[in-house]
Amino acid sequence: MGQPLSTEALDTIFNSARTYNGYLDKPVSEDQLHQIWELTKMGPTSANMLPARFVWCVSQESKDKLAALSSGANGPKIQAAPVTVIIGSDINFNDHIPDLFPHAPEAKDWFGDAAARELPALRNSSLQGGYFIIAARALGLDTGPMSGFDNAAVDEAFFAGTAIKSNFICTLGYGDPSTIFGRLPRPGFDRFNSVV
Repeated sequence: MGQPLSTEALDTIFNSARTYNGYLDKPVSEDQLHQIWELTKMGPTSANMLPARFVWCVSQESKDKLAALSSGANGPKIQAAPVTVIIGSDINFNDHIPDLFPHAPEAKDWFGDAAARELPALRNSSLQGGYFIIAARALGLDTGPMSGFDNAAVDEAFFAGTAIKSNFICTLGYGDPSTIFGRLPRPGFDRFNSVV
């Protein structure tokens, strides 16, 4: 069914793609955000749980609010980016399983108490965060994923009254080539892999 992507497409998504620390003065439209979501949601998650919740910080007010809760150089990066996205994990993802996994609505009960849901929520929202990065790159945009923020404070500021916990944040826009570092090492197969 699937065909290998062209070398050019693989370069866009992986080989030539980079993590950006700054962006060109070029806006990202809301339509582009929707396009990213339409691709991101197609990536597989366990029982189609789709636990990631995205907060797209577009207004300067929302970016300033997030930047104030970030550490080191992350704050200015967030403020200057056209968009910064908070990728969160909904611990109550199972409430949506009857709709998202309709051939087995009882799957809602596979995920018992909230403590038992935290790990699958984190794992699968992290997957979705990866899909988000690939989707953005596939659509001609660049990203800057980062940790380095006060998770509890971000949860209070952006997810208060919900069961959503922040996972990581990511800037988004058209990358400024002057803001990237040289390509960091990527080891060969034998260093971190085994075939058994």
